[in-house]
Amino acid sequence: MQVWTDHGGKALTDYPRPSVAVDVAVLTVDETLKVLVIERPDGTSALPGTFLRPGERLADAARRALRDKAALAGIEFHQLAMLDDPDRDDRGWVLSMAHGAAVPVSEIPADARLAPVTDTADLAFDHATIVELAVDDLRARYSAAVDPARFLGEEFTVLDLRRLYEVVFGRRYPKDTFRRHLLHGLAPTGELRREGTGRPAEIYRRRNAALPPATTAFLLQ
Repeated sequence: MQVWTDHGGKALTDYPRPSVAVDVAVLTVDETLKVLVIERPDGTSALPGTFLRPGERLADAARRALRDKAALAGIEFHQLAMLDDPDRDDRGWVLSMAHGAAVPVSEIPADARLAPVTDTADLAFDHATIVELAVDDLRARYSAAVDPARFLGEEFTVLDLRRLYEVVFGRRYPKDTFRRHLLHGLAPTGELRREGTGRPAEIYRRRNAALPPATTAFLLQ
């Protein structure tokens, strides 16, 4: 079989090649916004990750990393960015395809280590940057649709939703203004739930509809 060469007579194998890793920031809500971390052999903490194998797709490597490092299978994830700083890994020239996922805490293994997203500065490599990318991505998705990661399950009150959004965005929202902005994405079930001594609260489901630009601006302001 003929080997391809460039105009200088060099084949692909004549050029230096970086190793390629995949790393996955798995976010969840457990009172606060947290990320799943694992302990490395040297005692440091990192995100679940692995090196790409010959002939393997990036998504398959990410699934393998989640399965082998975090005991997670069947969860949705997506690419965030390629991190290509030549000095990002002290073991050598390693590119990382960063992925993000958001999973209800009930689906996280009971023995998993969860770290607040505000306490990831000591993660290995540039994994703190990956966490920042994942949080920004999560907030963008939550500003465009109602609880797309299903942290609250299928039914919830407006109070449940506001408390969740305050965790995700790390800020407080006026209750009346929040309700008015989010109602576009909610479908009433006709059922009520009593919370405390006040009057029963209406239970909603999410609509499969994008939130209007005004709501997005309100949530992100």
